[in-house]
Amino acid sequence: MNYKYHMPTKVFSGKNCIVANSDVFKTFGSKAMLVTGRSSAKKNGSQHDVITALEQQGIDYVVFDKVMANPTIECAYEGAEFAKANQVYFIVAIGGGSPMDAAKAMALLAKQDIQPEDLFNGQYAEDVLPIIAVPTTAGTGSEVTQYSILTNNLLETKTSIAADILFPKVAFVDAKYMSGLPVTTTINTAVDALSHSVEGMLSIRSSLVSDALAKESIRYFVKAAPAMCDAVGSGDVSLLDETVRQDLMQCAMLAGMVIAQTGTTAVHAMGYSLTYFKDIDHGRANGLLLAEYMAVVQESEPQLVAEILAALGMSELSEFKALLSKLLGEVEVLTKDDVVKFSAKAVAAPAIKGNCKVKPTEDEVNAMFMQAFNLAF
Repeated sequence: MNYKYHMPTKVFSGKNCIVANSDVFKTFGSKAMLVTGRSSAKKNGSQHDVITALEQQGIDYVVFDKVMANPTIECAYEGAEFAKANQVYFIVAIGGGSPMDAAKAMALLAKQDIQPEDLFNGQYAEDVLPIIAVPTTAGTGSEVTQYSILTNNLLETKTSIAADILFPKVAFVDAKYMSGLPVTTTINTAVDALSHSVEGMLSIRSSLVSDALAKESIRYFVKAAPAMCDAVGSGDVSLLDETVRQDLMQCAMLAGMVIAQTGTTAVHAMGYSLTYFKDIDHGRANGLLLAEYMAVVQESEPQLVAEILAALGMSELSEFKALLSKLLGEVEVLTKDDVVKFSAKAVAAPAIKGNCKVKPTEDEVNAMFMQAFNLAF
């Protein structure tokens, strides 16, 4: 059995783990750059805890809080220039996938002179600013991956920088920062994590280790699913208590460890157009397509889908579709022209061309979109 496993990030998990382990920060230098969005890191207390830890260790810091949802290439370059101008030694990424992904690109660009046209070519030197990641949502798992996903307006999609030098050195995983996170955001990010684990098992790079992590991640999702369904039905965010938040944080981190080994598949390749052109949240986009791709896989690899369903505690794909439908609700409107355009983009993506155990045809991708969005064939 041939496989490799590499995840060099040191993880600290638990309540108040940042301040309790503040000495970790001093190993990276005397000045940090905090990378966040406009307000969420301030509101949920994560930025306060990071600053407290830095001040305990006598470390200076500056704040770059201009990261938007689905960060752009331009944002990454702006942050890199800010890092260079302030002569920082390391970066602390605080937030969901957007700040973490943007911070990784900034860490690379602050140390290497890379032109935009070469940003995604995979040819990088080893020099990069160290990254410490503080996730405040349970979705992307970016705190334990080597990926930086940026909005690429030239190609009208999202494009990935993938390099082992982008693995965060340290991740602090504390579910308390998710307290009060809106129901919809909680659901969308959790479904993103679930998609990572399922897609990891559907990847040609899956292994004994990645599948074990994926199944454990899926089980954490299943534990949290009843509370998420109740919260969707009532709109009551208090139903997503500390225990649920902790389960979802573990789900997301484990799922990140999966895709760090396997990459993603057709679901992500298809979902990027939904986000770019229709402004559908990334995790939601994946969730709308996930069961449809599993149905395609089931045609030729039924045992593979059965293995995933077993981890979910289910025996039929229809049960999984029903759960996703309950969590995600009414679907958005797509036209047949949208489907043709999005399908053509998806089949050209590396995730479909080279990473699927079951590689869908363009006709099958068309059909998946049509089925997911209730369009007549």
